[in-house]
Amino acid sequence: MAVSLLESGQDAGCGNLLGVQPWMVAADYASQSSLRDKLASYLEIASGHGWLGPRTIVVWPEYIGTWLAVTETAAAAIRARTLSGAMRALALRHFPGLLRAFLVTPEQDRLAGAIFRTRAQAMAHHYQAVFSGLAREYAVTMVAGSTVLPSPEVVDGGVTAGDGPLYGTTAVFGPDGRAYPDLVRKAFPIGSELSFMTPGSVEDLPAFETPAGRLGVLICADSWYPASYRRLEALGVALVAVPSYIATAGAWDRPWRGYDGAPAPNDVDPADVGRLTEAQAWKKYALAGRMAGSGARAATNVFLSGALWDLGAEGGSLMVTADGTAVQAESGGPALINLGL
Repeated sequence: MAVSLLESGQDAGCGNLLGVQPWMVAADYASQSSLRDKLASYLEIASGHGWLGPRTIVVWPEYIGTWLAVTETAAAAIRARTLSGAMRALALRHFPGLLRAFLVTPEQDRLAGAIFRTRAQAMAHHYQAVFSGLAREYAVTMVAGSTVLPSPEVVDGGVTAGDGPLYGTTAVFGPDGRAYPDLVRKAFPIGSELSFMTPGSVEDLPAFETPAGRLGVLICADSWYPASYRRLEALGVALVAVPSYIATAGAWDRPWRGYDGAPAPNDVDPADVGRLTEAQAWKKYALAGRMAGSGARAATNVFLSGALWDLGAEGGSLMVTADGTAVQAESGGPALINLGL
């Protein structure tokens, strides 16, 4: 499948934001090396276009590290036609440990909670190895999409899993392959995530000092809330990265169903629900419409694409500059979007 290439801004020697909208399938998660090779294929294309340098920030989409739950485990989970089938195969492969976790996990969705807890150490290991290795190999800063881990921490430059609540988590890796000490925890999980994911705090959102400037990261739905941008403005960020994932097939062009998981902010027009499409709502109420509240000069929002079991993968990745100019990729296929700084 051909990779769409979009470029905006100019190379002024200050770096660039490179968003990767990868096309992913379950087989990409069969092994650590298969995932590494798939992601590296996009970086090779970017390198060929001169888009990788010491001040490059590469941004991957939300959930790209979540499917590491199946990596190097049950082949039947990779071959399954549905996500529920993959989860059953995974449960059978790790039955004794998963049963113990199932009996004590506090999550409402006990099967998801048990799977993420049983696989937490392996997921953290693979996530660290793949993204740390790519950041170091290509000598770039890397916003490593997101994964789901219990009370994760960074210890001596590496992402580790703990024993507490499950969080949607993003790590940022420097060009030396070491994770920055702070992790981003999703503050506004959507309704389907709240059955297994604990919200982080907006006030705990960190900033990252990168070679291209001070960076803030908002995981998907966090980009829909003014409080997130007020936090980034207080942190003095110059750049914003938003890793996102929409798992409902066809949602991008269908009527917007409104805020999900938390109350809508006061500035949201209720009449827009059902009147705007999902794509139009993302432009009005997420990064493109709210970036000015952060004080940042440039930002990118990156979506996952692909065919992962029976899940959808919607969304067109977007680049935004301080004057409101937005350039967007098509939804539903692989793309690289490069914003010169």
